Amino acid sequence: MLRVIVLGAAAGGGLPQWNCGCDACRAAREGRLAPQTQSSIAVSADGAHWVLINASPDIRQQLAATPALQPQHFPRSTPIQAVLLTNADVDHIAGLLSLREGQPFALYATGRVQGVLAANAVFNVLDHLLVPRRKLALDAQQPVLDAEGRDSGVRVEAFTIPGKVALWLEDPAAANFGSVAEDTIGLAISTADSVGRLIYLPGCAALPADIKARLRPGDSLLFDGTTYTDDEMIRAGLGNKTAARMGHLPMSGEAGSMALWRDVPLAGKRFIHINNSNPVLLPHSPERAAIAAAGWQLAHDGMEFSVE
Repeated sequence: MLRVIVLGAAAGGGLPQWNCGCDACRAAREGRLAPQTQSSIAVSADGAHWVLINASPDIRQQLAATPALQPQHFPRSTPIQAVLLTNADVDHIAGLLSLREGQPFALYATGRVQGVLAANAVFNVLDHLLVPRRKLALDAQQPVLDAEGRDSGVRVEAFTIPGKVALWLEDPAAANFGSVAEDTIGLAISTADSVGRLIYLPGCAALPADIKARLRPGDSLLFDGTTYTDDEMIRAGLGNKTAARMGHLPMSGEAGSMALWRDVPLAGKRFIHINNSNPVLLPHSPERAAIAAAGWQLAHDGMEFSVE
């Protein structure tokens, strides 16, 4: 059985975002809506050894709110055995800088993302002798090992998905802003004895048939829920980019994620990486009712569930 804790359910900026006065951010500041930190999850095969998927800028706050991930032994320790990265977005890698206190763990990413980290000297605060960098194999299941090579019990299969290079790496003169296949990956996460898997896709720009074909009926899905409509941020006056321009698939419409996943039988479907502009955050909104009617849940900070 795979245990899952949602550490952060929000997209970049969190909820409330520091400079945003939208309906959801106001509701969060006024105590009418629970705040959400930037997206990250933790998974475990035994409840004692944990693997972190993405390292949010809010990681210190997330760990402080999660007893299972706090030190268990004097003077210093951590149940976190490894960190896996799905891309090089700031809201998925900035938290690595908070994990610099001389603690061993393994750091997994694609060769592309490992190269991005290696080219940025600030990530050298993670001592290479304590934090080995390991390349995620693609399209093959592999065990997740800790810094010393011990098996965490978690199994992962990484695969490329449609996406976009991280905003801070964009090349305006290049096709698709310089994106390459390994910029964005999905993960199929399991244990040695679990039947179902957790399919984790926090950022996904399209849903071709080969991605859908990877899923089995016993699998659970955590999927990109950044926006409800493609032009949401533009219509709300919060920005000038569509979901597609940001590398995300909107929830609604015949070309949206709810429609595209409709014919895939799954054990559970949850949205994560929710932008503060998304009206599904408001409990009594028609958009929240629509995702519920389609069989989806909305992930939130602190949510826990298991995949058998």
